[in-house]
Amino acid sequence: MKVLAIDTSNYTLGLALMEEDLVIGEYITTVKKNHSIRVMPAIDMLLKDCDAKPADLSKIVVALGPGSYTGVRIGMTIAKTLAWSLDIPISGVSSLAFLAASGRNFDGLICPLFDARRGQVYTGLYEFRNGELEEIQEDCNVMLVDWVQSLKEMDKPVLFVGNDVPLHREKITEILGGMAHFAGVTQNNPRPSELALLGMNAEPANVHTIVPNYVRLAEAEAKWLEAQKAKE
Repeated sequence: MKVLAIDTSNYTLGLALMEEDLVIGEYITTVKKNHSIRVMPAIDMLLKDCDAKPADLSKIVVALGPGSYTGVRIGMTIAKTLAWSLDIPISGVSSLAFLAASGRNFDGLICPLFDARRGQVYTGLYEFRNGELEEIQEDCNVMLVDWVQSLKEMDKPVLFVGNDVPLHREKITEILGGMAHFAGVTQNNPRPSELALLGMNAEPANVHTIVPNYVRLAEAEAKWLEAQKAKE
C-alpha cells in the first residue's frame, strides 16, 4: 500500500509517501508562502523523486484541521480531488493529533496547541498507550487559562507541543509549574510520515462528504468574547 499524506493546515507544508511501514520520501517547509501554488508541484516532485506515479497510490491521508482556514481548505480540496480522480480511499486525521504524535516517547499527557488569538487556543489531549496514540479529550477551541487549569486537576506531567507554545509558555508555567514540559524544535515540526502512519489504517471517509474540522469556540465563550470586543 502506497500512501500519500498531505498537510497544509498551518504554515507548514508537509508531504509524505509511505509504503507499508517504509518512509519512501518526505517534503516539508515551514515558511509563510501560499500553499495553493506550491502543493501540486511539490507532490509532483516528491513522486518523481521516489520513482512513483499517481496511479501507484493506494490511499490519500489529509490533515483535517484545525488551523488556517484557507490552508485547511487547500489541503482538503487537493486530497479529495486526488482520491476521487484516482478512485482510491481517503482518510482524515486531526492536525492536533498529528502534532501530538511527535511526543510518542513522552511518559505522560500530550497537549498539542495552536494559537487562536485573544487568549484562545486550539488544543486537545492525547496519550500514547501500548504504542498507540489515544485521544483523552477531544479537540476544542478554549480559553488557554481555563484549559490549563483543567489540566492541573489531572495531576499528571503534560508535554506541550507546537510552534505557538512559546506565546503561552509563561502562563502555562505559572499554572502548572513543574508538571509542564515543553517540546523541542523538531517535535514542534513533526515529520509528515507521522500523518501517514496515523491515517494509513484509519477508516476511509466518503470522498464527497469528508469536510475540514475547524473546531469552533463553544457558544457561551463566543458570546462572551463578542461582548468584550464590543466594550473596546
